[in-house]
Amino acid sequence: MKILVCIKQVPDMESRFRVSSSGNWLEESDLAFRLNEYDEYAVEQAVQLKEQLGDIPEITVLSIGPDRVGESIRKALAMGCDRGVHIRDPESSRKDPWQIASLIASFAGDKEFDLILTGMQSQDRGSAQVGIMVSEILGYPCASTLVGFSYDNGIISARRELEGGTKAVVRLRTPAVVTCQLGLNVPRYPTLPNIMKAKKKEILSVPVADFSVVDGHATTLRLYQPTKKGGGLVIEGEVNDLADRLVGILKQKTMVLR
Repeated sequence: MKILVCIKQVPDMESRFRVSSSGNWLEESDLAFRLNEYDEYAVEQAVQLKEQLGDIPEITVLSIGPDRVGESIRKALAMGCDRGVHIRDPESSRKDPWQIASLIASFAGDKEFDLILTGMQSQDRGSAQVGIMVSEILGYPCASTLVGFSYDNGIISARRELEGGTKAVVRLRTPAVVTCQLGLNVPRYPTLPNIMKAKKKEILSVPVADFSVVDGHATTLRLYQPTKKGGGLVIEGEVNDLADRLVGILKQKTMVLR
């Protein structure tokens, strides 16, 4: 069995975000980067399946981006993946979901992967489109937003999260693509021995020029910080006094009471 896990390196959400001079992306010099949280669930699910099947599956982890994404690939290897593939593309942040999905499908097309896992979405763009597009290009069945996963003899039972807290269970036969939601599992922390082992695992580095890059269908025109609105007013005291003061404020400051 062959498993592919697609991961993305994203800005750490604790970073200081500034719009770049181009106006359509972030100033990356200010940012720290980490493995996309949703993708950690995909990596963990792949490793759990490998453990379930007695270490038979081979897990390949794939990432597209500049040189720095090697750090996130190494983390996935330390979590239990077997080999890494880095498609070197310094302009990956400018590509739309269709272009990224096409690159993944181009790599995976002749590899005969039985299962492809992705995060439900990335924390930076949040399109939630790439995994589903990969399945469409390859002609594989797909289940998205997984919060439950089981596998038996080529059949995946996937529990999906729908709107309003509703859950649905679907079954699909491999080869298949699934996208992983928060809560699917508890991603493991790489241990020191596994971190050391990951340094010896293979990472195949391939330039994006080796693939046919399709034209994008969506362009980011502008990024901007939301306009800051006025702060709230906290009033304290006895309930009866507070009610009178609140009515007075509403009359003076708003059109709610006249």
